[in-house]
Amino acid sequence: MFFRIVAKLALFLVILSYSVLVVYAYIPIETTSTKELVTKDDLFIKVSDHDIRYREYRTQEDNSPNLILIHGFGNNLHSWRSITPLLSEHYNIFALDLLGFGLSDKPIDYDYSNVNQAKTVGEFADALKLDSFIVGGHSLGGAIGLHVAKNNNKTKGLILFNPGIINTGVPEFARYINLIFPFARISAKQFANREFREQFLKRSYYNPSIVNEQVMDEIMMGSKTEDYLQGTSSMLGEFYDANEAELMDQVSNPTLIVFGIEDRNKSMEEALQLKTGFKNSKLQLIKDAGHYVHEESPVLVSESIIREMSFLTERG
Repeated sequence: MFFRIVAKLALFLVILSYSVLVVYAYIPIETTSTKELVTKDDLFIKVSDHDIRYREYRTQEDNSPNLILIHGFGNNLHSWRSITPLLSEHYNIFALDLLGFGLSDKPIDYDYSNVNQAKTVGEFADALKLDSFIVGGHSLGGAIGLHVAKNNNKTKGLILFNPGIINTGVPEFARYINLIFPFARISAKQFANREFREQFLKRSYYNPSIVNEQVMDEIMMGSKTEDYLQGTSSMLGEFYDANEAELMDQVSNPTLIVFGIEDRNKSMEEALQLKTGFKNSKLQLIKDAGHYVHEESPVLVSESIIREMSFLTERG
C-alpha cells in the first residue's frame, strides 16, 4: 500500500513538472518586427521563397575573387565584423545569415541539415550570379562549407575557422533531448536569454572581454524577431550531432585551416587531423585565440587569407 502511494505521488510530480515545462515553453517572449532591426547596410535576397539577409563588401578591382562567409551556430553575419574591413581590399565578400539565424527567415518547414544548408548557400551564390567563389565557414559554418565545396562545382577554395567537422562540441544528451516535446522550444527560449547567451559565449573565447555590449546586441538580434521562437524550435527539433570527418578526403579544393589553439572544445590533435583529412590543405595555427579565432586575431587571420589567395583560387 505504501509503495503504491509513493508511486502515484511520484507520477503526479512527474506530470506536474512536465506541465510546468510546457507552460513555460509557451509563455511568449518579447519580439520586434524584423523591419525595425534592419540597418542601411543590410541587404536581402530571395532564395527558395525565403529571405536571406547578407552584407557585401566589394573591391575596386575587376577580377577579385568572391568570398562567401558562413557564421557558426547561434551567430550571424556580425561574427565577421573584424575581418571584413581587412579582407575587402582583396576579396569581394558576401557574409550571410543562414536560414534560421540572424535576420534571415526562420521557416518551420525547412530542412536544417548541414547538407541542405549548403545547398541553400549554393542557391544564394546563384542568386547573386557568382560564377565562382571561395567559401569560408566558422564552427557549424565550417561543416556546411565542407558540403558546399564537396557538392558545388563553382567552389574554388575552402577556408575553415575552427570548424565543427570532427568534434561539433554538441553534448551527448543534446542529440536526443530536443526531440522530446517541448525541450526544443525551451532550448530556444534559453538562447533568447541575454545573460545565458553571454555566459555561454564567453566560454568560447580565449579573451572573454571581447564579448562586450555591442557584441551581445548583435548576437541577440536574431532572437528578437517575430519568427524566432517557432522557427528556432523547429530547427533544434531536427538538430543532430553531425560528423563530417569521413567526408574530408572527398574535398579536393585547396583548403586553408585557420585554427585558434586555445579553443576549449578542440585540441591540437583535432587541428592535425583536419590537416591530414583534407588532402590539399594548409594549416595556420593562431596563438592566443580560441574558438572565435577570426574575432580574437583578425589581423593575423586576414593576413593568412590574403597571403594564400593564389592557393585558394588555383582550382578551375
